[in-house]
Amino acid sequence: MSQENVEIVRTIWEGVNRGDAAALAMFDSDVVYESDLLPDHVGETYRGSEGVVKAWSLWTEAWDRLDTDVEWVRDAGRHEVVSCHQARMRGRGSGINAELRYAYLWRFRDGKVIYCKGFRDPSEALETVGLSDQDAHTDS
Repeated sequence: MSQENVEIVRTIWEGVNRGDAAALAMFDSDVVYESDLLPDHVGETYRGSEGVVKAWSLWTEAWDRLDTDVEWVRDAGRHEVVSCHQARMRGRGSGINAELRYAYLWRFRDGKVIYCKGFRDPSEALETVGLSDQDAHTDS
Protein backbone atom coordinates (compact mmCIF):
# COMPACT_ATOMS: atom_id res chain seq x y z
CA MET A 1 0.00 0.00 0.00
CA SER A 2 2.83 2.45 0.78
CA GLN A 3 4.24 2.47 -2.76
CA GLU A 4 0.71 3.11 -4.02
CA ASN A 5 0.56 6.15 -1.71
CA VAL A 6 3.89 7.39 -3.10
CA GLU A 7 2.42 7.16 -6.60
CA ILE A 8 -0.75 8.98 -5.51
CA VAL A 9 1.37 11.90 -4.26
CA ARG A 10 3.30 11.99 -7.54
CA THR A 11 0.02 11.94 -9.48
CA ILE A 12 -1.43 14.76 -7.36
CA TRP A 13 1.59 16.97 -8.11
CA GLU A 14 1.50 16.17 -11.81
CA GLY A 15 -2.14 17.31 -11.76
CA VAL A 16 -1.38 20.42 -9.73
CA ASN A 17 1.38 21.42 -12.15
CA ARG A 18 -1.03 20.99 -15.07
CA GLY A 19 -3.78 22.88 -13.28
CA ASP A 20 -5.92 19.73 -13.36
CA ALA A 21 -8.67 19.78 -10.73
CA ALA A 22 -8.97 15.99 -11.05
CA ALA A 23 -6.15 15.75 -8.49
CA LEU A 24 -8.77 16.67 -5.88
CA ALA A 25 -10.42 13.27 -6.40
CA MET A 26 -7.45 11.75 -4.54
CA PHE A 27 -8.40 13.57 -1.34
CA ASP A 28 -10.92 12.16 1.13
CA SER A 29 -14.04 14.32 1.42
CA ASP A 30 -13.09 15.01 5.07
CA VAL A 31 -9.40 15.74 4.41
CA VAL A 32 -7.63 18.05 6.85
CA TYR A 33 -5.04 20.42 5.36
CA GLU A 34 -2.56 22.46 7.41
CA SER A 35 0.38 24.45 6.18
CA ASP A 36 3.25 26.54 7.47
CA LEU A 37 3.76 27.76 3.89
CA LEU A 38 1.11 30.49 3.98
CA PRO A 39 2.77 33.34 5.93
CA ASP A 40 -0.47 35.15 6.77
CA HIS A 41 -2.29 31.91 7.58
CA VAL A 42 0.18 29.82 9.63
CA GLY A 43 -1.67 27.54 12.00
CA GLU A 44 -4.96 27.64 10.10
CA THR A 45 -6.72 24.39 9.29
CA TYR A 46 -8.67 23.77 6.09
CA ARG A 47 -11.19 20.95 5.71
CA GLY A 48 -12.55 19.07 2.74
CA SER A 49 -11.64 19.50 -0.91
CA GLU A 50 -13.00 23.08 -0.76
CA GLY A 51 -10.49 23.78 2.01
CA VAL A 52 -7.62 22.34 -0.04
CA VAL A 53 -8.63 24.54 -2.99
CA LYS A 54 -8.85 27.61 -0.72
CA ALA A 55 -5.42 26.98 0.84
CA TRP A 56 -3.76 26.37 -2.52
CA SER A 57 -5.47 29.48 -3.93
CA LEU A 58 -4.11 31.58 -1.05
CA TRP A 59 -0.64 30.26 -1.90
CA THR A 60 -0.83 30.81 -5.65
CA GLU A 61 -2.54 34.22 -5.64
CA ALA A 62 0.61 35.84 -4.20
CA TRP A 63 2.62 34.97 -7.33
CA ASP A 64 2.63 36.07 -10.97
CA ARG A 65 4.60 32.92 -11.75
CA LEU A 66 4.92 29.74 -9.72
CA ASP A 67 6.81 26.65 -10.87
CA THR A 68 7.06 23.66 -8.56
CA ASP A 69 9.19 20.55 -9.01
CA VAL A 70 8.97 17.42 -6.91
CA GLU A 71 12.47 16.68 -5.59
CA TRP A 72 11.59 13.37 -3.96
CA VAL A 73 8.72 11.37 -2.48
CA ARG A 74 9.39 8.89 0.35
CA ASP A 75 7.34 6.18 1.94
CA ALA A 76 7.29 6.95 5.67
CA GLY A 77 5.35 3.96 6.89
CA ARG A 78 2.18 2.11 6.16
CA HIS A 79 -0.05 5.17 5.86
CA GLU A 80 2.35 8.13 5.55
CA VAL A 81 4.38 9.72 2.78
CA VAL A 82 6.73 12.73 2.82
CA SER A 83 7.37 14.74 -0.34
CA CYS A 84 9.94 17.48 -0.92
CA HIS A 85 9.46 20.27 -3.45
CA GLN A 86 11.39 23.13 -4.96
CA ALA A 87 9.37 26.20 -5.97
CA ARG A 88 10.46 29.15 -8.07
CA MET A 89 8.16 32.13 -8.08
CA ARG A 90 7.81 35.81 -8.95
CA GLY A 91 5.85 38.04 -6.59
CA ARG A 92 2.60 39.51 -7.87
CA GLY A 93 3.05 43.23 -8.07
CA SER A 94 6.61 43.30 -6.71
CA GLY A 95 8.19 41.23 -9.48
CA ILE A 96 10.64 39.83 -6.92
CA ASN A 97 11.93 36.35 -7.74
CA ALA A 98 12.15 33.81 -4.93
CA GLU A 99 12.87 30.14 -4.38
CA LEU A 100 11.58 27.90 -1.63
CA ARG A 101 12.33 24.31 -0.72
CA TYR A 102 9.51 22.80 1.31
CA ALA A 103 7.84 19.48 2.16
CA TYR A 104 4.49 17.88 2.77
CA LEU A 105 3.46 15.11 5.12
CA TRP A 106 0.62 13.04 3.66
CA ARG A 107 -1.56 10.54 5.55
CA PHE A 108 -3.77 8.03 3.78
CA ARG A 109 -6.76 5.82 4.40
CA ASP A 110 -8.23 3.52 1.74
CA GLY A 111 -6.13 5.10 -1.03
CA LYS A 112 -7.24 8.68 -0.27
CA VAL A 113 -5.39 11.56 1.38
CA ILE A 114 -6.96 12.19 4.80
CA TYR A 115 -4.36 14.64 6.13
CA CYS A 116 -1.79 16.91 4.51
CA LYS A 117 0.58 19.36 6.17
CA GLY A 118 3.07 21.69 4.51
CA PHE A 119 6.43 22.38 6.18
CA ARG A 120 8.89 25.15 5.32
CA ASP A 121 11.71 22.82 6.37
CA PRO A 122 11.81 19.32 4.83
CA SER A 123 13.82 18.07 7.84
CA GLU A 124 10.92 18.93 10.11
CA ALA A 125 8.50 16.89 7.98
CA LEU A 126 10.87 13.92 8.07
CA GLU A 127 11.36 14.19 11.83
CA THR A 128 7.58 14.19 12.32
CA VAL A 129 7.45 10.64 10.91
CA GLY A 130 10.68 9.46 12.54
CA LEU A 131 12.96 9.77 9.49
CA SER A 132 16.15 11.77 8.94
CA ASP A 133 17.53 13.78 6.03
CA GLN A 134 19.65 10.75 5.17
CA ASP A 135 16.46 8.67 4.77
CA ALA A 136 15.28 11.17 2.17
CA HIS A 137 18.10 10.14 -0.14
CA THR A 138 17.02 6.53 -0.49
CA ASP A 139 15.04 5.76 -3.63
CA SER A 140 11.23 5.53 -3.55
